[in-house]
Amino acid sequence: MRIQVTAVGRARAGPETALFEHYSQRINVWPFELREVELKRNVPSAKLSSAEGELLLSALPDGAFVFVLDEVGKQLSSEEFAGVLGELQDAGQRDVVFLIGGADGHAAPVRDRADRKIAFGRNTWPHMLVRGLLAEQVYRAQQILAGHPYHRA
Repeated sequence: MRIQVTAVGRARAGPETALFEHYSQRINVWPFELREVELKRNVPSAKLSSAEGELLLSALPDGAFVFVLDEVGKQLSSEEFAGVLGELQDAGQRDVVFLIGGADGHAAPVRDRADRKIAFGRNTWPHMLVRGLLAEQVYRAQQILAGHPYHRA
């Protein structure tokens, strides 16, 4: 199973990028990659999330299971999150993609494409920080599924 994080915007050097890299390098059970998309033209703010949504959707591999990170998504415990990834792996899912939108959130077509909408709480998180949080949770899921003591619940 391949896991892809597709996110709006380009990361710059800094603590958020270092956090993402720290955890993504520790993920060794699944191929794990970041794909960044960004608009190459100015778009009126009223159409920004729709334009970003088109970029996100165009980056999806065929047949991918899609998680949309969204403030109205379901909150999962780390164990539940690991369970979902384990079930997808056991079912032979080839591609799993996590979509992280821009500052204005996801457009309706992106939410509609989601196989599952999840949230990291009801707080609003900086989008670059969400990448690191997600990488840590994927790493934690890997460790939970392996029975490793990294996760102490």
